[in-house]
Amino acid sequence: MCAQRLCKENNITTGNPRQFALGISLGILTVFLGSTVAAAGKHLSGQVHISAIVLAQYLICFLLVLPWWLRNGKRAIVTQRPLQHAIRGISGCACFYTYYLAMQYMPLVEATLFRNTAPLMVPMVILVWYRNAIPTSRLLPLIIGFAGVLLVLRPTIDGISPWQLVALSSGLGLAISMVSTRELARTEPESRILFYYFSISLLFVLPFFVLHYQPIPEAALPWLLYVGVVMYGTFVIYTKAFSYVPSSILAPTSYFALVFAGLLDWWIWGAVPDTPTVLGIALVISGGLLMLRSPSTAADDN
Repeated sequence: MCAQRLCKENNITTGNPRQFALGISLGILTVFLGSTVAAAGKHLSGQVHISAIVLAQYLICFLLVLPWWLRNGKRAIVTQRPLQHAIRGISGCACFYTYYLAMQYMPLVEATLFRNTAPLMVPMVILVWYRNAIPTSRLLPLIIGFAGVLLVLRPTIDGISPWQLVALSSGLGLAISMVSTRELARTEPESRILFYYFSISLLFVLPFFVLHYQPIPEAALPWLLYVGVVMYGTFVIYTKAFSYVPSSILAPTSYFALVFAGLLDWWIWGAVPDTPTVLGIALVISGGLLMLRSPSTAADDN
């Protein structure tokens, strides 16, 4: 209902109601699967180094996209935008690396909250990238959203936990990845974007894996396989969801990650967020949803 109201206010047609419902459902499914991958990553962080988790994720994704390359030949990966692909790959990989790293030192829901500050950071990335001023309509959502971040950070005289800043940097990495992906999508086909994303991320994380190498226990192998295969599935499903609904309608489904992360935190680790954290989550979600309702966001979909 909320998504349909957002469509109406931004003059975006949802087309066939069944397709609209399918698109939203696929978006929520993507978020759920992504949350289980995050939980698996948190579980694995006690058994293997973070670089092994990220390497397994991108190696499996790369292997799964490899048949497309072999089928279509060298011409399929010829690009005039190597720098943009590099930015997209490195920022996306850094997002996951810092996300998994932060999860070792904080509840899953808190790390997920900081990662989901990405929509709030996108206007600032655009400001730096394109020198475009932040629209006035987005200032209030930004203030509300970052007030929520401060409520969770709760800085004291002794400062802020460095792991909270690491988690917050995952949101920045995701924001840069989102902006660069949109820029690439203007001229590059989806399969080529994914190919370069997986291959560049794999090359980026490989030195970290070598530097921190340690034997991988057999018990960790099924979990690493799960992380890679399911993460690839989320990319495929989320891309399919975009064929049914526009991004401004699909984007709010990402906030379900906080619900799923909270439930997984409680079910697996017995962690329950305190009142300030819950209020901070509510403010971040409110800021993100208000950002999506701004007129400039509707224009971005066109």
